[in-house]
Amino acid sequence: MTRRNHLDDFTRGIMIGKLEKGRTVTSVAAEFGINKSVVLRAWKAFQTTATGRQVSWFTVDRRLHKGGLFARRPERCLPLKVGHRHHRLQWCREPQNWTTDQWSRVLFTDESRFSTRSDSQHVLIWREIGTRFYPSNIKERHRYGGPGVFVWGGIMLNRQTELHIFDRGSVTGDRYCEEVLLPHMCLF
Repeated sequence: MTRRNHLDDFTRGIMIGKLEKGRTVTSVAAEFGINKSVVLRAWKAFQTTATGRQVSWFTVDRRLHKGGLFARRPERCLPLKVGHRHHRLQWCREPQNWTTDQWSRVLFTDESRFSTRSDSQHVLIWREIGTRFYPSNIKERHRYGGPGVFVWGGIMLNRQTELHIFDRGSVTGDRYCEEVLLPHMCLF
């Protein structure tokens, strides 16, 4: 690693930005070709005020709030691939000129799994109001862990199905047919 006696403000700012984005001190030091202690000193200096006192979390919160940023949990969702988005958009455009009679024959259903165990991932992000579903504020979730309840329900024009709760075991294809399709869907 090369030695530098002094970092200019621009380089220091880039390093701090990379550390704020979650990069490690080691990776930033390697990228700039400097010792880890230099990066750590710059990081600690950034975290203190000009008087050398530590900045309290209250001060940070207050200043971020003034800038329109608030600490919130990231939204969780299943990631949609490009193909999924394309098919959903195509489905939305197809029935835009349907009549009420055509819409009365459509049943919208949804299945959702709710975890009965609390989410102990206390991860907060700073975001502006109204940016809840921006991609940068969403944490993708691929699977659910632990015990939970699986529910199914449907709605249509002037009607709705009863909420069906799968309270035990796995939902297999046979079980889905027996508990949802036959008793609920045959009526429609």
